[in-house]
Amino acid sequence: MKLSKQDIKKALESITVPGEGMNMIESNAVKNIITFGDEVIVDITITNPSLQAKKRVEVDILKAIHELVYEKAKITVNVSVEAPVKPKANVIKGNPIPGIQNIIAVASGKGGVGKSTVTANLAVTLSKMGFKVGVLDADIYGPSIPMMFDVENERPLAVNIEGKSKMKPVENYGVKVLSIGFFTQPNQAVVWRGPMAAKALNQMIFDAHWETLDFMLIDLPPGTGDIHLSIMQSLPITGAVIVSTPQNVALADAKKGVAMFQQESISVPVLGIIENMAYFIPAELPNNKYFIFGKEGAKNLSEDLKVPFLGELPLVQSIREAGDVGRPAALQQATPLEEAFKKITQNVVEEVVKRNDNLPPTEAIKITTMAGCAAVKKQL
Repeated sequence: MKLSKQDIKKALESITVPGEGMNMIESNAVKNIITFGDEVIVDITITNPSLQAKKRVEVDILKAIHELVYEKAKITVNVSVEAPVKPKANVIKGNPIPGIQNIIAVASGKGGVGKSTVTANLAVTLSKMGFKVGVLDADIYGPSIPMMFDVENERPLAVNIEGKSKMKPVENYGVKVLSIGFFTQPNQAVVWRGPMAAKALNQMIFDAHWETLDFMLIDLPPGTGDIHLSIMQSLPITGAVIVSTPQNVALADAKKGVAMFQQESISVPVLGIIENMAYFIPAELPNNKYFIFGKEGAKNLSEDLKVPFLGELPLVQSIREAGDVGRPAALQQATPLEEAFKKITQNVVEEVVKRNDNLPPTEAIKITTMAGCAAVKKQL
């Protein structure tokens, strides 16, 4: 008798895969079916490694084909075991923070590369695009976001939400802002140990009435320290954006920043690298470019690390002036700067969309006392 592959397939639909609740065809456990006259070979993969499960599968297949197709069929069953892929520790099991869709950490390994300036301009550009945006100034020891949004003298108001007192973020240019700078004097140094700084950040995150946000941008302090771990322990970060200048000193620290987010114990997707102060164009010589800090260093680093390059920003006096007077340069109309920030912001949004399509949500990471010490332990 000549056996039909379709009849064999139909018979296997009557068998449930051990531990899965679906039949062998639905679960894609059957990898191949070969028939030669009255002979049939079935290749099947299961996730249960026990000998009992393997034997049961083999017996069930023999029985089904003999009873439902042909009782004298000569059957060979090849059973292989494929261990199920274990989810990483930081795959979220619960729900994200209500009302906040995407949380983006803006970081740099080194200070002075324009990270806060980039954060402020990304925020206002997102707002101009129609998104609901908030900025959390997590640079506890050097908060500059209030100055850049011209809200230095403002103070968050207390609002009653469902019987609880919450902070209402200060708002300007369509962006909601909270910063430790609102709670200290301009000339007051913040001399706090890590736990106290972490507590202040948690209050600004969870005791604030952010309402609905499409994007929350977090302006992290320079480096890879305690504040960074506290933020990633508290929040499910969607992804990180690294800001660097092209010079080697900044790139070396930017590389460490990328490595921090990519550590197995943290595992936050890096959305890409922005190169700030990429080149200088004098106003009197608009066709001349001077690569003061080096050429395409951050772009080359992004290629080496296999992370997206989000774009470059020129070294322009008006960017600094705009930040100092509290009106981010991206608010300008029909200028090369507005276009540069718009392009970079579009790239960030595109990477967020890709990240959300291709990866599970990030969980607030579980940090132990030795988290972040993996590299050190390997060297010891």
